[in-house]
Amino acid sequence: MNLKYKYLAALLIPLLTMVWSCKEEDGLTVVPKNEFQNDCIKRSLGPNVVGLDIEFAYAMAIPKSLGKIVSAEVVASVAGAEATYLENKSYYTNGSGQDIGITIGNKSVNADGKTSVTFTTDTTAATLRYFYRIPASAKGKEISFVFSATASNGTTVSYNMGPYKVATMDMVLDLPVKDSSAAYISIEDMAVYGPAQAATNASKIDLVYLYRSIPNVVFGHGLVAPSSTTYLPNITLPAGVNRSAKVNKVWALRDLHLARLQYGIYIDDLDFQTLDINTAPDYAINLKAESGVWVETADGKYRAYIYINSVNNTGKSATISIKRYTL
Repeated sequence: MNLKYKYLAALLIPLLTMVWSCKEEDGLTVVPKNEFQNDCIKRSLGPNVVGLDIEFAYAMAIPKSLGKIVSAEVVASVAGAEATYLENKSYYTNGSGQDIGITIGNKSVNADGKTSVTFTTDTTAATLRYFYRIPASAKGKEISFVFSATASNGTTVSYNMGPYKVATMDMVLDLPVKDSSAAYISIEDMAVYGPAQAATNASKIDLVYLYRSIPNVVFGHGLVAPSSTTYLPNITLPAGVNRSAKVNKVWALRDLHLARLQYGIYIDDLDFQTLDINTAPDYAINLKAESGVWVETADGKYRAYIYINSVNNTGKSATISIKRYTL
């Protein structure tokens, strides 16, 4: 099967720009290069966080008269996690704006930082998507990539991308919290514990989640440091759970990684580095869905942003997501 793609738009745009920029009186004719070509763009946005993907689109094209594409590969300066892969489908956008994938080769193979696809169809042009799953070993480092393709006539093309800095912050998504049971939050462990577990990890418990409906008092959903007993009504803390924390409530700070909504911003390492909440209290109450709190632990070791994904008044529960930075 010969996939009769024409040169990809990503490859043609520079050539067409050259044609359009030539004045007729110049008498110049610009002809697309009769050679193997490639191009690449980074599709993913925001900070590069361990556990997330850095996504690219790699385009390659060769005139039919010169041969066909037989393989493509990406070499990362730091080997990606196991979930790293190069698509074995070439994508184009149809008239309805939908991305349509056509299989052009075998599934990709990972080996020593290299991810490769062997083509199994007669293909002269393709755009493959590459998903680099950021490993823990890349935290705080810069990563570069070399994309390359080989044609049946023996020629190769390559394209360098990067370097890209990987954030040092950590992230965890969709932790369920519930009044009196899954209520004890550890920033160090980025985990939620019940009373028994909290007692065995007392030195790590920074916040208590609770829900209170009190007549004539605005309370609702709260995240309160164990030291703030005034804001922990009718709660008997597990033995040893007594730490303090600085807690600063904010509205409408929808981090796109944590919230995964259409609109928002990205919280990055720099935001934690420049954060100043020295005068913040040790509690936050009346929390709503899509609100959040900045937190600094009592030992000054961690800063975090806790986003409230959802709340359930009837169930006295909520779902939270956390970004954490180690100072």
